[in-house]
Amino acid sequence: MSPGRVLVTGGAGFIGSHVCERYLSNGWDVTALDDLSTGRRSNVPEGVDLIHMDVRVPEVRDVFAERRFDVVNHHAAQIDVRTSVADPWLDASINLGGLLNLLKNAVEFGLARFVFVSSGGVVYGEPSELPTPRSALKRPLSPYGVSKLSSEFYLQATRELHGLEYVALRYANVYGPRQDPHGEAGVVAIFCQRLLEGRPLTVFGDGEQTRDYVFVKDVAAANLLVTQADLPRNGDLDSVAFNVGRSTETSVNGLARTLMEVAGTDVPLRHEAARPGELLRSSLDCTETLALGWSPAYGLMEGLRETYESIAGAQA
Repeated sequence: MSPGRVLVTGGAGFIGSHVCERYLSNGWDVTALDDLSTGRRSNVPEGVDLIHMDVRVPEVRDVFAERRFDVVNHHAAQIDVRTSVADPWLDASINLGGLLNLLKNAVEFGLARFVFVSSGGVVYGEPSELPTPRSALKRPLSPYGVSKLSSEFYLQATRELHGLEYVALRYANVYGPRQDPHGEAGVVAIFCQRLLEGRPLTVFGDGEQTRDYVFVKDVAAANLLVTQADLPRNGDLDSVAFNVGRSTETSVNGLARTLMEVAGTDVPLRHEAARPGELLRSSLDCTETLALGWSPAYGLMEGLRETYESIAGAQA
């Protein structure tokens, strides 16, 4: 697919803003739609038009009618597992209600492709195979995971009923510049902030739970790739789903030690009770994504250093 008009929902957010940058630098006409509940206007790159709007409202149709997008890249979401456990209705309202509103307009206005952000960290549940392939059994353990997997089924049904071409990206744990160090999610940014303040790092559980950490600029590159790649137009759920990670497990304790090395400081670890709905281990097999021509350009140490320096620089 040649560069055209793309709508990035959640485009003022941490990941979405990097995705906007990637599209923009490759010749796309980029519009960001964000309700700014967690996103920031300052994140939006120059040259990207920001529309302040919730993805669930009827006025989204007016945006589609005016802009006539070729592609929607859907990053707007409720992303906190704990919030989904405490309020499943809110999670479904945003993650499913927002998606269905976009899909209705995508069908009406003849969208060429819909890029959906799923989650490799939650749709597979506690995996029996690591790194976990995209074909693995789906058994989400939280309402957030259920909403992401349900969204993929809604997309598949929309493709079968209306011919809408789509692709799903199942992210590992994404980190990098612009991640909110004061938020409830995003352990890398939270640890960076605490290190800058010389405060202890809070670790939930024993800290041996693992995640597959992938740098946000590598994730943005994957978004551009699947937007323009030649993809299957039919098949099962997994045929158009691509894992995005480094296929490497890093424990929370290991992450803390590496970040202390990056920061050149040492602080205590403070352990608290494990949080409900969170996985013990996670790592993604990205074989099919690599076959498309994507590969992560950032190692963990390199990505953590850039993230730490970015957060430190923003507070200087």
